[in-house]
Amino acid sequence: MSEIFKRIADLPPEKRQLLEQLLEREGLNISPSQPIFEQKEDKTANLISEQTTVQESSGSQVEIKTICGVKLTHDGTIALIDDGKLVFSIELEKLDNNPRFKAIEDISILSKILKEYGYDIKDIDKFVIDGWGWEELDESSEDININNNGQNLTLNVASYQEKTLNHDAFEENIYSGLKFDRIELEYSSYMHVTGHILSAYCTSPFACKNESSFILVWDGGMLPRLYYFNAESERIENLGSLFLLHGNIYAIFARHFEPFNHGKKERYGGLSVAGKVMAYIALGHVRDELIQYFTDVYESHLELSIIFGDKFATEFKKRIDGQTYKSEDILKSFHVFLENLLVKNLALKINQFRNFKRNLCFAGGCALNIKWNSAIRNSQIFDEIWIPPFPNDTGSALGMACCSMLKNTKIKALDWNVYKGPNLIKTSPSEGWIERDCSIQELAQLLHETEEPVVFLNGRAELGPRALGNRSILASARSPKMKDILNQAKGRESYRPVAPICLEHRAPEIFTPGSRDPYMLFDHVVRREWIDRMPAICHLDGTARLQTINSEENKEIAELLMEYEKISGIPVLCNTSANYNGRGFFPDIYSATTWGKVNYVWSNYVLYEKEEKVKLI
Repeated sequence: MSEIFKRIADLPPEKRQLLEQLLEREGLNISPSQPIFEQKEDKTANLISEQTTVQESSGSQVEIKTICGVKLTHDGTIALIDDGKLVFSIELEKLDNNPRFKAIEDISILSKILKEYGYDIKDIDKFVIDGWGWEELDESSEDININNNGQNLTLNVASYQEKTLNHDAFEENIYSGLKFDRIELEYSSYMHVTGHILSAYCTSPFACKNESSFILVWDGGMLPRLYYFNAESERIENLGSLFLLHGNIYAIFARHFEPFNHGKKERYGGLSVAGKVMAYIALGHVRDELIQYFTDVYESHLELSIIFGDKFATEFKKRIDGQTYKSEDILKSFHVFLENLLVKNLALKINQFRNFKRNLCFAGGCALNIKWNSAIRNSQIFDEIWIPPFPNDTGSALGMACCSMLKNTKIKALDWNVYKGPNLIKTSPSEGWIERDCSIQELAQLLHETEEPVVFLNGRAELGPRALGNRSILASARSPKMKDILNQAKGRESYRPVAPICLEHRAPEIFTPGSRDPYMLFDHVVRREWIDRMPAICHLDGTARLQTINSEENKEIAELLMEYEKISGIPVLCNTSANYNGRGFFPDIYSATTWGKVNYVWSNYVLYEKEEKVKLI
C-alpha cells in the first residue's frame, strides 16, 4: 500500500470519507492497490464523441445579445459583449493608476464604465457574475459582500469549481438582488472555472473553425483539471485532474526561500510572486536529487489543501537539513518537477481519448508560465495549442460573458481583439515637459540615436497582464546596459528580463522557434549570431519572452519596427510595461510624465520631452 493510501486509511472516518470524495471528484483512482498517479479509467470517452444533442437554453425566451460579465474579486474586471462582439474588457487596475489586481469595491463603477462606452444599465440584457463560492474541508462561502454607492450589498454567486466529477460545468445559477441605485435586477453566475474554460475556447481559432478542443485549467485555487468541449453538442465534459497540486504551490513554495522569503507572507503565496520566480530560476541549475525529494514529499505528505505548499516546503527542508543548496537551484528544480508532472500526466490523460481532436486550450494563472507552455508544445501531444492573452483572472469577466453568449445565442467564436481595454484619457503633461509633433519615422530615429527608453502610449490598452505595445516602454536592444536602465527605472529586481518585440516575419531568423507569438506566452531562444547584436533582451539562460507583431495587429508598432530596422538593421526593440511600480498601466500622458523616470513619452504622434533630463545608468 502506498504512503498516500496508508495516510488515508489512518484518517478519522469523516475526514477519510471527505478526502475520498475529493479524489473521486478529481477523477483519480482511489483504490489502495493502485498508485495515486494512475488516472482513473474514464467512461465518458465514447459518450462525448457520440453526443449530438444541443443543450436547451435555460431561462427567459427574451432575446439576449448585450451581456455584461463581471469579476468582483481580485483582478476585478467588467467585460461587455454585444451581439457576439467584444465591446470592452476593463480591468480596474488599468484605471486611475490603481494597484495591481484591484478588486471591484463598489458595484456602481459598472454604471460609470458602461456610460463611457455609450451604454446604460437598462441596455444590458444579462449581467453575469464570476463564481467565487468555495468550500474546503469544513469551511465554505456562497456569497460576496460589496458596496452599492456605499451601502452594503450581498450577492449570491456560483461555486469556484465543481463539487463532483459529474457536476455540469455549464450550469447556470440565476439570482436576484443586483442593485444599481434604486434598480434591482436578476443576474446569472457560472462557476469560476467555467469562465476560464470559455474565455479560452471562445477566443480560440478552434471556435472559429467550429472544432472541438481539450481545455486544461490550472488556476491558483485549482488542481490541474482537463476538460473537453464538444463543438457539435456544445457540452463541456470534466475529464478529471492530472495530479493533486494546486496552482498556487509554485508561489507558496517559493516564499520559503531567498529572495522571496521576506516581507508579508500572503496566505496563497501572493499574486505577483510566480512571475518573479519564473524569471529568477534562470540563475539556477536542475538537481536530480532534489526532484527525487520533491517526489517523496508529494507521495508521503499529500494534502488536498489550497495551502499545502507551506507543508510541502517544510517537509522538503527537513530532507535537505545539513546540506547546502542554492535557492535558485531549489526553485529551478521545483519548477522542473512540476513541469514533468504536468507533461507526463497530460500525456497519460490524453491517451485515453485517442479519437478526440488534438486541440488544446490552456487557461488559469499557470498558463502565464511560458516555460510550461513551451514544454507542452514541445511534447507534441497536441496538433495545435491556444492560450489567450488573459489566461489568469483578468479574463474571468470576459469568460462569464462568453458563458451567457454561448448559452443564449449559440455563438461559439467571440469577435474580439486584444486592444479592447480602456481608452487613453486625454490630458496635458505635467510641468517641465515640452511637446512637438513626431512621426513614427522620427521616433525610430530618436530611439536609435539617443538609445534612451520611450514611453509609448497609443489607442486602447491591451487586455491581460502583459504590455503588448499600446502601454509599453520601448527601447533599443543594442545596449548591454538597457536591461539595467529599465529595471532601475521601474524599481524591479536585477534578474528580471526585458522582453523583445519583433516583426513577425523576421522572428524565425532571430529566435528559435521564433513562431508567431503575439501575446508573449511561449519561450524562445535567441539565436547565437544575434545575441551580441541585441544583448538587452537576452535572459540569463539565453531565452526571451518574445512578442511578435504584424501590421494587422498593431499598425503603429509594426511601422516603428520597420523604420527602426532601416536605421539600425535590427527589427527588434525592448518592450516592458509602462506603469508605476505595483500599479496598472499608465492611463494618460499626465501619469507618464509625472512618473518622470525617462526623458521621452510618445503618444498620438506627439513627443513629450523632459526639459531637465533624468540621468540614466
